[in-house]
Amino acid sequence: MNPDTPLQLLGGLTAREFLRDYWQKKPLLVRQALPDFESPIDADELAGLALEEEVESRLVIENGERPWELRRGPFAEDEFSKLPERDWTLLVQAVDQFVPEVAELLEHFRFLPSWRVDDVMISFAAPGGGVGPHFDNYDVFLLQGHGKRNWKIGQMCDSESPLLQHADLRILAEFEETESWVLEPGDMLYLPPRLAHCGIAVNDCMTYSVGFRAPSASEVLTHFTDFLSQFLSDEERYTDADAQPVSDPHQIQHDALDRLKALLAEHMSDERLLLTWFGQFMTEPRYPELVVGPELEDGDLLDSLEQGAILIRNPSARLAWSEVDDDLLLFASGQSRLLPGKLRELLKMICAADALHIDNLGPWLADDEGRGLLCELVKQGSLGFADE
Repeated sequence: MNPDTPLQLLGGLTAREFLRDYWQKKPLLVRQALPDFESPIDADELAGLALEEEVESRLVIENGERPWELRRGPFAEDEFSKLPERDWTLLVQAVDQFVPEVAELLEHFRFLPSWRVDDVMISFAAPGGGVGPHFDNYDVFLLQGHGKRNWKIGQMCDSESPLLQHADLRILAEFEETESWVLEPGDMLYLPPRLAHCGIAVNDCMTYSVGFRAPSASEVLTHFTDFLSQFLSDEERYTDADAQPVSDPHQIQHDALDRLKALLAEHMSDERLLLTWFGQFMTEPRYPELVVGPELEDGDLLDSLEQGAILIRNPSARLAWSEVDDDLLLFASGQSRLLPGKLRELLKMICAADALHIDNLGPWLADDEGRGLLCELVKQGSLGFADE
């Protein structure tokens, strides 16, 4: 994608202009970002997904058994018929993993790294429905899929912003409205992190929320140090060779901190280990139990492809790659593998192609490492046969 090509999705802005002026800075309203948009699924189909055990779903009822009642799925079919006529919302996470037509919407956002995308959540709201004024710690694009929703934006927030006393929902106790718009099908609103917002359904409506992964500093430090500790021996410890005699044995001298910082810096600055951890962390699947493959041998895979089999990415899998000196790292659903640089084009194709088959895999099937990689990805579950 040319970063200097004006995009309808961004209201005529180029990707470069959007990232420079709006991304993580300020909101952007785009009328008819996707002209004449028709939702790939309807409200009944969304409710049907919320009945499934493997699908993450929630109901928020503003005036339920208690204010802002939250119910978690999976739901029974008759539960929806008992809902009030207004002021409730059904939210279903990761619909892109279950409905291919919803996943196709992500193609419009390829000016951003795919490994940053979290999921496409879809909400259905009865008139007056919403989840209260709140803020997110990540970027989100809100695409109106059906009906009308009134979006209001307010102040920038942080961890000190007062919240209502609620066990499950982070609803702002104070909302300082600055602007509001009514969105219709095809309209889209981009919101940067920490901006207060509140969406209220004008009528029965569906909204698509394209959210992005943004690990917190706490997650980075906790998970990376856990990962790093696997590679450190018990003998590697704090040392103070050439220490000087102390005048007060109870005082921790600053030179001890200098030694401690040097010990940390030696390992925390290992870029290869940091990249390996980051790639694995950012490609961890939302639902690991859905990324499972069969036992398979190289020869079985080759035979199947020669007979016309087609490989596709598991909708629940996440793939990315990077360079390490002259080698490559492939990240697949929370795992990584170091590969020779000659496989660069194969890795790019595995990550980007809609389908892999005998025609586009061609010479890679004659390469032992290339064929072995494909087999491993099928066994891991990141790739699968289309007819399954």
